[in-house]
Amino acid sequence: MAKLNPYLNFDGTCEEAFLFYRSVFGGEFRGEIFKMKDIPDMEIPAGAENRVMHVALPVGDDLLMGSDTYPGQPFVVGNNNYISIFPESREEADRLFEALSEGGEVEMPMADQFWGDYFGSLKDCFGIQWMINYPSQDQ
Repeated sequence: MAKLNPYLNFDGTCEEAFLFYRSVFGGEFRGEIFKMKDIPDMEIPAGAENRVMHVALPVGDDLLMGSDTYPGQPFVVGNNNYISIFPESREEADRLFEALSEGGEVEMPMADQFWGDYFGSLKDCFGIQWMINYPSQDQ
């Protein structure tokens, strides 16, 4: 079975975003934060040397990965992506929701939903949309 890992693009704020995500989820980056200047035999435009080429943060059994766009590459914050997290407890759901929503926008506060789960959604301070879903114990 294939494993899905979300990959996020930023316009120069990838390192800041991933430092924030590491503070929320804990753990260490898998490998180092590779910068554009680390690409061998490639001329990087001035001012873009420290943009992130690739970063990966283990979150449970999955990886959250990201990079900055290459200078001149169009960047549009989309509204068609969410990262859905299934924490192991209501308490962890609340902790993640509170941390990720800091400086962002709450779309739907954490609450028991008609389908039986404890759920909330938000956009973080970097424009990334998240869903926190703690399944009911009946499932």
